[in-house]
Order: sequence, then structure tokens, then C-alpha cells
Amino acid sequence: MSLPEKVTIIEVGPRDGLQNEDNFIDTETKKEFIKKLELAGIQEMEITSFVSPKWVPQMKDAVSIVNARPREVRAIALVPNRKGIEKLLETDCKDIAVFVGVSDSFNRKNINKSTRESMAELKPIIAELKADGFFIRACISTAFYCPYEGKVSTLDTLKLCHEFAKAGVDELSAADTIGMATPIESFLLFSKLKKELPTIQLTAHFHDTRKMALANIFAALQAGIDRFDTSAGGIGGCPFAPGASGNVATEDVVYMLGRMGIETGVDLDRLVDAIDVITPHLSRKIDSGFYRFSKGGHQP
Repeated sequence: MSLPEKVTIIEVGPRDGLQNEDNFIDTETKKEFIKKLELAGIQEMEITSFVSPKWVPQMKDAVSIVNARPREVRAIALVPNRKGIEKLLETDCKDIAVFVGVSDSFNRKNINKSTRESMAELKPIIAELKADGFFIRACISTAFYCPYEGKVSTLDTLKLCHEFAKAGVDELSAADTIGMATPIESFLLFSKLKKELPTIQLTAHFHDTRKMALANIFAALQAGIDRFDTSAGGIGGCPFAPGASGNVATEDVVYMLGRMGIETGVDLDRLVDAIDVITPHLSRKIDSGFYRFSKGGHQP
């Protein structure tokens, strides 16, 4: 069995994890959460998004979060369109994420544009930002299944990934947005991506809706993937994907990889400290196995 010796964890809790929370979490708590994640050894993380506060009110403090970001890690802000870019450019952040859904239905629900319309808007933006020295990750939503259209064609996913690669992005993060992928589907898609796009950073993003995320990560490891999006505490969910639960828990992934002899550089005890910061402010309990175990089987 061929597995990587080291894996990079991209923490998405401060952005993807919190975006679906009903109650606004105060800015200082978010900043402390991010700082604790950095202290736990996280080297890359999504910290906020420049989206309309009307649709995602949790992210209305994006400028403040970005301006206070840790400077020793790659702190990424998500921007959905040119209006978001204009807000981002008011800061000095040069690490961003863009996103497009493979399925038109999901894309329209999310940003009121078809997949084609989104790409037509993003390509010149990507070119402009790359010319100005930005790091750009492209998040590929509904890479496996769509909550509105069902099974997504692998060919469509690959085509969109190739289109982003040709546009010049640095990283592709392919997401199982509603947690329906199987390990076989994970292995097949990421094997093809590794073969067809060998020079770009490839990241796997799994939601744990049906408790298959760890199995899907194991399959992606065997396909050669060594970068994974995870969320401390397993928090999250997508406002535009009905029924999608949180991302796979960072602590569960780090624990599994550590038991397998794969290095992540993440300290589990300090990671639990970070989760403790955000837990009192969440609308639901943390459901990750490692966190429950660390608390003696119950939450504080």
C-alpha cells in the first residue's frame, strides 16, 4: 500500500465551519479561534469570506478578520465574485479562494449564476490577481453529487478542474458537498485528477453527512492526495445544500493519520483548546469522536 509520509491539513472551520451558524459569533471570539488553530500547528486555513452579509450574515466582519489574520500561516479569504474582490482589495491579503459548483442548479442557488456564467466572470479576475502575485485556490463544489441534480458526471468535474488549471489557479479543492461520495468514487476521481493534472496542488474536501468522510480520505490517500480540507470540531454545512452536515472533523483526521504514521504537524491537545474556544458559541454540539473522547465522553 502506497501512502504519503506527510499530509497538509487546510483548516476551514473559521469560514466554512461558521458560515451556517444562525447566531452571529462575535469577532473577537473568531479571532481567538483562529489564533488557537495557529498555535495548534495549522499552517493553512480559510478564515472568512467576502460575501453579501444579507445572504451570509456570519461573514459580515470579513475585513476585521482579515486585518487581524496570523501572518505566519497561509490565511485564505473566499471571494465569490468581483464585488467580493473589490472588498478584499481594501486589505493586504493575497491568499484567496474562489468557488464554482459543477452543477448549474447548485451554482444558481449559491450565487445566482450558471456554472458557465461563473467561469466567464472568474477567468479574467484570476488572470488579474495572478499577475499581481496572489495565491488562488479554486473550490470545486458538488464534485460528486448535487443536492438538486443527484449524481454529477465525473467528466464534468474533470472538465471544470482542467478549466481552472488552464486559468492559472494554484490549487484545486474538489468537494463532496453533501457527503454522498463512496471510497470507490473518491479513489477514482482523485486518481484521475492526479494523472491529468500532475503539476497543480490537489486537495480533497469531504463532508461527513453519512459518516463516510474518513473512509473517503483513506481512499484519496491511496490515490496520492496529501492535502485535505477539515474543520475543527466537524463544524459547518452549506447554506445552499439542504441536509449537508459539517465538514470532517480536523481532530478525527489528525488522530487517524497519526495512528497510521502519517505526519501532519498538528498538536491534538492544542487543537482541542481551539475547539473549546468556539464550542460555547455554537448552535449544536460537537459530534467528533476524538473531541468527545478528550472530554471523557461528554462535552463541557
